[in-house]
Amino acid sequence: MKKIIFALIAFFTLSILGGCGYNTMQAKEEAVLAAWGDVEATYQRRADLIPNLVEVVKGYAKHEADTLKAVTEARAKVGSVQMGKDVVNNPQALNAFQQAQGQLSSALSRLMVVVEKYPDLKANQNFMDLQNQLEGTENRINVARTRYNRAVQDFNTSIRTFPNSLTNSLLLHLSRKEPFKAEEGAKQAPKVKF
Repeated sequence: MKKIIFALIAFFTLSILGGCGYNTMQAKEEAVLAAWGDVEATYQRRADLIPNLVEVVKGYAKHEADTLKAVTEARAKVGSVQMGKDVVNNPQALNAFQQAQGQLSSALSRLMVVVEKYPDLKANQNFMDLQNQLEGTENRINVARTRYNRAVQDFNTSIRTFPNSLTNSLLLHLSRKEPFKAEEGAKQAPKVKF
């Protein structure tokens, strides 16, 4: 009889420990950090691509120096923002990062207007190739942000649901992660003027 009781206690103890979510929450936090790494990688790709784009465009669009200067300055500002895995735990740092990226996106939008305004620029194959790469990079950034937000949602849900919430409050003390949010004024469509 003692063996049966001991076996039942052991079974229930293992069941409780196996269902406490400790390992699950650790895995989900790692997924958030990996997703953040993907976001950083796509932004880095864009930062590496822009100097090449600017150099090609400079040769064909000297009359649009202000636009190119804005792209260069925005890219420099993006480079000055500290990126790292600690950004996901710091809403202010994440906001600063998003603002710098938003300024760069705005400058790049103006650059694309130059392309539409001066069709002879579009004829240059190098510029078109770089433009396609930039467009692909922007799409990758969007995909990486979406994946990051999904990982954050999954992680935040896991630390707030029972029994994981109990395990988290007693053992891990993990905090919610901040998702990417729309930039201020993103609800209004940009106005393009020629």
